[in-house]
Amino acid sequence: MSGSPHTELVAALRPETPDADLVAALLGTSDLVSLATILSQHVQTHLPCEQVSISWCLGGDASQFHFPDPTPCEPAPTLLQQLRSEGAQVARTERGEWFALCVSEGHERMGAAVCARLRHPVDDDRIAATFPGWLRTCVSAALETANLRAVVDRLDRAEKVQHALFAIADMAGADMDMQEMLRGVHAIVGELMYAENFYIALYYKDEDAIRFLHFVDTQDVLIANVTDLTGERIGPAISFERIRHGITWHLISGGRALMGSIEQVREQVHGELSALGSDCYDLLGVPMVAGGEVRGAMVVQTYIERPRYTEADKDLLGFVASHVLTALDRKQAHRELERRVTERTLALTLEVHERERSERLQATLFRIAELAHSVAGTSDFYGAAHRIIGEWLDCRNFYIALVAEDGETVEFPYFVDERSERPQPRRLGRGITEYVLRSGQPLLADMHDPATRARMQKLHADGELSGPVGDTTCWLGVPLRVSERTVGVLAVQSYSLEVGYTARDQELLVFIAYQIAASLERARAAQSLKSAYADLEQRVTERTRELREQIAVREQIELQLKHEVMHDALTGLPNRAYLREHLVRTLGRYGRDASRMFAVMFLDLDRFKVINDSAGHLVGDALLKEVARRFAACVRTPDVVARLGGDEFAIVMEDIHGSEDAVRLARRIVAALAQPVHVDGKTLFTATSIGIAVSHPRYSQPEQLLRDADIALYRAKANDQQRYELFDEQLNQEALHLLDLENDLRNAVTRCEFEPYFQPIVQLDDASVVGYEALLRWHHPQRGVLAPGAFLHVAEASGCLEAIDWLMFERTVAAIPTLTRPGQYVNLNVSPRHFRSPHLDTRLLALLEANAVESSRVRVEVTEGLLMENPEQAIAIIDRLRSAGVMTALDDFGTGYSSLSYLHRFALAAVKIDRSFIVDLAPDFGGGGAPVVRAILALAQSVGLEVIAEGIETATQREALLALGCRIGQGYLFARPQPLAAVAALA
Repeated sequence: MSGSPHTELVAALRPETPDADLVAALLGTSDLVSLATILSQHVQTHLPCEQVSISWCLGGDASQFHFPDPTPCEPAPTLLQQLRSEGAQVARTERGEWFALCVSEGHERMGAAVCARLRHPVDDDRIAATFPGWLRTCVSAALETANLRAVVDRLDRAEKVQHALFAIADMAGADMDMQEMLRGVHAIVGELMYAENFYIALYYKDEDAIRFLHFVDTQDVLIANVTDLTGERIGPAISFERIRHGITWHLISGGRALMGSIEQVREQVHGELSALGSDCYDLLGVPMVAGGEVRGAMVVQTYIERPRYTEADKDLLGFVASHVLTALDRKQAHRELERRVTERTLALTLEVHERERSERLQATLFRIAELAHSVAGTSDFYGAAHRIIGEWLDCRNFYIALVAEDGETVEFPYFVDERSERPQPRRLGRGITEYVLRSGQPLLADMHDPATRARMQKLHADGELSGPVGDTTCWLGVPLRVSERTVGVLAVQSYSLEVGYTARDQELLVFIAYQIAASLERARAAQSLKSAYADLEQRVTERTRELREQIAVREQIELQLKHEVMHDALTGLPNRAYLREHLVRTLGRYGRDASRMFAVMFLDLDRFKVINDSAGHLVGDALLKEVARRFAACVRTPDVVARLGGDEFAIVMEDIHGSEDAVRLARRIVAALAQPVHVDGKTLFTATSIGIAVSHPRYSQPEQLLRDADIALYRAKANDQQRYELFDEQLNQEALHLLDLENDLRNAVTRCEFEPYFQPIVQLDDASVVGYEALLRWHHPQRGVLAPGAFLHVAEASGCLEAIDWLMFERTVAAIPTLTRPGQYVNLNVSPRHFRSPHLDTRLLALLEANAVESSRVRVEVTEGLLMENPEQAIAIIDRLRSAGVMTALDDFGTGYSSLSYLHRFALAAVKIDRSFIVDLAPDFGGGGAPVVRAILALAQSVGLEVIAEGIETATQREALLALGCRIGQGYLFARPQPLAAVAALA
């Protein structure tokens, strides 16, 4: 102690201190308890007092410790507060029996104070003199030293706790089993407090039970541990009700820590406390809580007298318990993950093995299937199948039995056995092989299995089996089935106890047997086919010779048909279909190589119709043949001349250098037709007009080339000076205009821009209206109202005409009830194209019925072209319409090419004289049209037809017609075509 600060302090105080031993004792104390003991003895030595307690505060805190009783005397808090507030040396109660005295320097901090009860009165000076200044200095120094030592102890303890928690966390993540980890946790807790007797219990809510994960006790013994699914040793499940009112039950149920002796613990719990084990001297238990839920309890206890557990121990154990629970959760989660991984690995391993087995089995089945095609005979097939089955199970004794063709005998084509020779064929009996044949079900007979023996005995008793089974220890037979029919048995057997068969072997053999049966059936079929092949081959040879002759004839016919399909029957030239295919190929070559230019010419003959009608069809056909010959003579070898129909021809000129080549060919053709044609003693003159279209990247379809060549042809016809025309940019613009017009027409159909205008048909004498003709008008959004002449040719060429006509029919029929009066009718102009459909009359009559219009109020106008295009179908449709009440009028009569003899074949009601015969009529029967009109009137009256004159524009024409005997007409003289609203307003 020499040289220490305490020694120096004692030496400095010794001259004025009567009690140096007291100073040494104070300065030598190591803890607050010892210091409090010395101070209490000093007070009782110098003052007549009892119930002495020492209180102090450290670092300005409230009183933290009371000695000797942790619960201070009742006036102590008030007296201590009085010392703090008043700054006095001594504080007393009102009666003066209790006092408090500051025993350390520094009233503000009030490091230490004594509280006691006097046995008889003592004044304040004597009380204050008990602790002079030197003694207070010593107490302050001792208190400071104890305080520092307490701080060091707390820091040291905190460091130990921190190391303990790190160790627990490391163990939770380490590769050690649960018991090893829990033993480590026990050791760590033992370093922090006395923990010789220690256990951890977890509560399992779903089971309402606890398990002691760790239990070490010097007095009590737990039930032997059991093993869980992961192989860890855990305590058995104990019903929570079984430990009711025990320490562990209260910790888990109450969720509060318990500390002290059994008696003290009994005061801390609510309700009864049952002693389920040996009584302990001291106990400390804390609940293990996670997420606000009590999950278990951790308990330490001692059976011997030793320092009791403190509040610090309780806080520490509770802190450790929460970390231990976290570590346990982590460990259990890790164990659960390992368990699942193990289970999944096992399942995957089994699945892999099963898949490998399936693949092997599949390969086996393929090999068996190949045997039917690869082996030379059935015996080789059986031997190969035997070897393959031997790869799967022990089949040293193996045979195949088959039902003979007679269905009453069983044969053994393959038999391998250690003890028996191959049996001879026998009639079907009651043997075990025949039983499988009859039942069609596999049979596994393990003679050492009681159940099997009982089954075999029952089969014998029922008469299903007869005869001994021999010395076979195990027999397995499966049926060979083909198309739900059992054709044989595949069997293996064993004479040894070491070799047996299982249900899995039976399943495998059944699977293989199906494939063997199928292969056997294929082999049998192959054998039967082989015997039939020779006869069939002979028959095929003979039939092949016959077919070759027939094919040769057919090929000749096909070539002829193909030629006829692709060529014109009259001239022998390629037809339109051939031309299109040729143009597709030519366009393809041009698309791949732009240098391979070509041209398409569209030609027709001038005045051909006149020649054909005047000289007859035979002369016209001869003229076409000669023209075709002259065209072919003008072209080169690779060029193609085609007849498109009638007097229309086309020429494809390939590999040209420019449009000049095509123009030169056109000139040669024009010159060739300049010479007269001699046919049947007649000299005929004709000419041709030619439209030329030269290849260009804008062309992708043959129809585009033919369209532009046709456009150029029409331009050539209008040019009297030159008989050919080259399609150029101007014509292209015109074609684009036609295309725009075509698009506008299609949109107009969609938007219903077409409307019927009505022109009255009147009695010429008094102008009374007998009916109306519905005339087509187009309300163009930019160009206004258009007459048919502005768009009808485009509508017909684009295929829109029929849709436009039906739109007109629908709107006209819908207007008839408003437009007409009784006895009046409305004429519908129906183009010949509609008569191509055999259902025209059905559709038209359905339209009338839908609008509730009488059939007598509608007439159909047709042109003379209809009479020549398809007369038979037209006659049938007109007849059906007339039967339904719809009359038919022939429009533009006298301008067509049909013979007047056609009139009596058609069920017509009226004819309309074309305006070209009306224009120059005069009242004195002058004018060129008068004879024609007179003839038409005479002819119509002779066959009972009504006559209507068209295009009457002047009163002179009206008077002339009346003079000739015509009574009905229409024209601008009476009214122009007007929409329904305007006509209705005039009615």
